Amino acid sequence: MTTVGFIGSGSIGSIIARLAVTAGHQVVLSNSRGPETLANTVAELGPRASAATREEAAAAGGIVVVTVPVTAFPDVPAAPLAGKTVIDTCNYGPDRDGHIPELDGTSLTSSELLLRYAPDAELVKAFNTIYFKHLLSLARPAGVADRSYLPIAGDSAPAKAAVTEFIASIGYGVVDAGPLADSWRQATGTPVWGTPYGPASNEKGRPAGADAIRAALATATR
Repeated sequence: MTTVGFIGSGSIGSIIARLAVTAGHQVVLSNSRGPETLANTVAELGPRASAATREEAAAAGGIVVVTVPVTAFPDVPAAPLAGKTVIDTCNYGPDRDGHIPELDGTSLTSSELLLRYAPDAELVKAFNTIYFKHLLSLARPAGVADRSYLPIAGDSAPAKAAVTEFIASIGYGVVDAGPLADSWRQATGTPVWGTPYGPASNEKGRPAGADAIRAALATATR
């Protein structure tokens, strides 16, 4: 088991933390408002959870999950992420983030933008395609027929392997979606974003196997 640091502890971050604790991992949570604001979440998660500053959470994690708005990328602590496996769960949305010309076009993915602020991190895109309630309800043990899969993208084979192992430990399989430059295939509004797991109105979601995820990735267009 490993220690997972969290930069951002909102809906997706808190669900990943809950699944991680259930699987036996330690988690260190952080947000932009300070560790004292996470006291209730830590108490709910139990003794495997603690709260810290963003810098401390980044330093503590063997794997670090970044789950913040794109506009908060400049605040991500780069130094403690150097050389670490970092999971980027973030989605770009102009309505929330304002328009970023490079992301509105095709010259850059949001993960590549994050990498500009944490250039020495081993970045892997994951968890950005699934509704947080589905992420909780669809977790399944390995080997069951209705195990769901998540797409991941990244440039580092060792980092992808570490993320695949972590995701497997919390109840999901993985489909390799290619390098970070191809992570646009799992961006907001693409066929793999949300749709395979059912509508948000169905809080339990529906299982999505590897073939369904591969088919959705294959039909993405820019």
